[in-house]
Amino acid sequence: MREDRGIEILLDLHDQIIDQGGGYWVKIQVWRVEISAEVPHGIRYALTLHEPYGKRILGYDNAHAVKPPKKFKYAGRRLSYDHKHRHVHDKGVPYEFQDAQQLLVGFFNEVDRVLTEVRQK
Repeated sequence: MREDRGIEILLDLHDQIIDQGGGYWVKIQVWRVEISAEVPHGIRYALTLHEPYGKRILGYDNAHAVKPPKKFKYAGRRLSYDHKHRHVHDKGVPYEFQDAQQLLVGFFNEVDRVLTEVRQK
């Protein structure tokens, strides 16, 4: 695996809370862990968007494995740890981690999309 220089930038953002206006906010948590099959990039992360009362409404993380959809019942399927929660009740869908920059860009694009939808209601 090639070195991901963006990891250091991501680590520097650990514990940041970023105001998104209207009471919405983003929290970034990132820390180094030992490289493993489940965490090949060597970081644990949780990037979350919260509504004004604190409930998470969007999240990207790798804290737990995501079960494959029930239509995939065959053995040997690799469980994805990198995943995203697209709404409050979403248990998570696999997310393909490519590098730290792509993670941040993808997450903040989703934040913009969600906030645009929320503000149009």
